[in-house]
Amino acid sequence: MEKRKLGKSSIEVAPLTFGTNVFGWTADDAMSFRLLDGFLAAGFNFIDTADVYARWVPGNAGGESEVIIGNWLKSRGGREKVVIATKFGIEMAPGKKGLSRAYMMQAVEASLRRLQTDYIDLYQSHRDDPDTPIEETLAAYQELINQGKIRVIGASNFTAPRLAASLETSARLGLPRYETLQPLYNLVERGEFEGELETLCLKETVGVIGYYSLANGFLTGKYRSAADTVGRTRGARAEKYMNDKGFRTLAALDAVAKAHDAKPGQIALAWLIARPSVTAPIVSATNLDQLAEMAKAPKIKLTPAEIAQIDAASR
Repeated sequence: MEKRKLGKSSIEVAPLTFGTNVFGWTADDAMSFRLLDGFLAAGFNFIDTADVYARWVPGNAGGESEVIIGNWLKSRGGREKVVIATKFGIEMAPGKKGLSRAYMMQAVEASLRRLQTDYIDLYQSHRDDPDTPIEETLAAYQELINQGKIRVIGASNFTAPRLAASLETSARLGLPRYETLQPLYNLVERGEFEGELETLCLKETVGVIGYYSLANGFLTGKYRSAADTVGRTRGARAEKYMNDKGFRTLAALDAVAKAHDAKPGQIALAWLIARPSVTAPIVSATNLDQLAEMAKAPKIKLTPAEIAQIDAASR
């Protein structure tokens, strides 16, 4: 399978990232193990998590996703076969948040312990922290790289000005630079990334691993009326896409999918993979059928006319 570099780093990943925010939420331990096994067996290698996954579930404290991945790694071995990305910075408990050096040192040790590994391939600032100087955060990352605890760093949910300031600081002070950006990006939510942020990532060779690639499942085509959302875990989140633009986008995906004997969600992912700025969009699955479906997306090669058709419908 095609491999792509994370920014200017030497780390190479297949063009789909497995998002594990579902672990410890809508996928239990046993299913999570099966999904990870299936993902690797299909030729992929890039797994994304965060310390805060899945803190929002009643009874959870955060760290559940990392614990499951750690148990899987211990059970299966082959740490070198996978690229593990995790994030810190969103509040885990009172006083446990942000990008300060002091908190980073606590957070990374907790993630390494849960993941049962000596190193994290991609360690990411989950959210910008205007209260901590950029230099402090980057210098702390340098310490962790020197200690062999992390390989490269990334940013998530950063604005273009703040990412630009971080990159400038890295260059000026000779500190590690953000090799990746994790923005919200899909066919029905294009505005946050396209424009200034996308231009910056292309100019600076920052790899992009966008999240909500299928818009909470809406782009799979399973939510076409209010009735379709009833009783589904993410159904309520999909309702905001049920408008002219959303249905116009689905119609274009349906038309292109028919030509490829594929499904709308596969085409939505193929469109992202074909975008020059995107490295490996993040996608989740909660069962093996969903995993098998998404695993076919990188094999779909859209024509320039098909890309333009989807582009026009989703603008």
